[in-house]
Amino acid sequence: MLRWLIGGGREPQGLAEKSSVQTVGEEQIQNPYTELLVLKGHQDIVRFLVRIDDCRFASAGDDGIVCLWNAQTGEKLFELHGHTHKITAIAPFSSSDAFEEKKHLIITASADRTVIVWDCTSGRQVQKVSCFHSTVKCLTVLQRLDVWLSGGSDLCVWNRKLDLLCKTSHLTDAGISALVELPKNCVAAAVGKELIIFRLSDSNNESEGWNVFEVKRLVDHQDNILSLVSVNDLTFVTGSYVGELIVWDALDWTKQASECNFWDSSVHPDVQPEIKLSQSPNETSVQHLTSDEKCVFAAVGKGIYVYNLQMKRVIACQRTAHDSSVLHIEKLPNRQLISCSEDGSVRIWELREKQQLPAEPVPTGFFNMWGFGRANKQANQTAKKMQENTPMYFLELVGDLIGHSSAVQMFLYFGELGLATCSADHLIILWKDGERESSLRSLTLFQKLAQNGHLQLK
Repeated sequence: MLRWLIGGGREPQGLAEKSSVQTVGEEQIQNPYTELLVLKGHQDIVRFLVRIDDCRFASAGDDGIVCLWNAQTGEKLFELHGHTHKITAIAPFSSSDAFEEKKHLIITASADRTVIVWDCTSGRQVQKVSCFHSTVKCLTVLQRLDVWLSGGSDLCVWNRKLDLLCKTSHLTDAGISALVELPKNCVAAAVGKELIIFRLSDSNNESEGWNVFEVKRLVDHQDNILSLVSVNDLTFVTGSYVGELIVWDALDWTKQASECNFWDSSVHPDVQPEIKLSQSPNETSVQHLTSDEKCVFAAVGKGIYVYNLQMKRVIACQRTAHDSSVLHIEKLPNRQLISCSEDGSVRIWELREKQQLPAEPVPTGFFNMWGFGRANKQANQTAKKMQENTPMYFLELVGDLIGHSSAVQMFLYFGELGLATCSADHLIILWKDGERESSLRSLTLFQKLAQNGHLQLK
């Protein structure tokens, strides 16, 4: 049973009865998050959470407010006001100057066509830029170059002081929806269904000067690109509105592999098929991607999929992981995944290896009549060998966190400090390991008793 530590007002109401496709028992013995803290500070949908350091994070959303929180205690450290419309992007930007004390900054962009840099230590506004002709939809920090990029109707390159170093010409009215850093001072920008590769170059003059220019356009996607993720220095992956996943070479930008049949039950026979007359686009859209370098984890429609980069195929999936679209997915340091959804739930999954069954021999009588026996025997041995050498996996639901009353937008994992989630219900919830919190409270009580002399230590 969940224990509410901090409340105020009504408790979030449960949603409609959950689908019977995936359920977990009330005990949830593998789910450590049995305590939660409810944090109130926003007046509208909370869409973004970003980590500042090991114990602090920032939240932002449609009310235009940025809040800084302590992930251990749930204390609100600062409430930052400066935007007049909803926040559209947020990014942490820590200083890298070895001669100065490290500063933790965050950059926020808003529909009011401004970008603000905030100091996380003082809570003060460092700088504000109001020269944008359209809303900035994405922000990316290139720590190695000590610059940051804003993406909207054009791509702009800025330094830490918010000086505009260079920019592209106007791209499209739709603009850049996502950015990802690539090797060799390059970035990939999603512009509709096109992927544009840009390269940054220093002018090498004594005065600071930069150039940004288009290198290549990739037009392999059939619909708008919704998600980008960098796997490593050699690979990045994109996902589209109609369920296409493409693996790209990060050095020469060639297509390495693709997966376009996430929703097709015949491709994933281990999953119970569903009878449908038509497939709604939002049930196949790739909403979010993440990676651990070996696999890509994709939130596709209501399901979650594990795509192995070496095998170039899906090795595990849950086509109905939630009752509504999955908005965010992350891989934990262990073999677990966490996903959150429009249905208001947060779920924990464990990736487990299936017990392999021995391969069945192919009947040879009919084929021997036509002289096919030898060839098929050889093919059967090859298939059997491949089956024996290819591990099969499945995703088991081990935790179901019900606390939000509306769509959970995203979450942050803080290790032993727990999990932070944000939602359209205007709330942030810190999910805590109940056993750990109970031990900490007992230790604190023990120390207080010892200090007051009520406990004799031997």
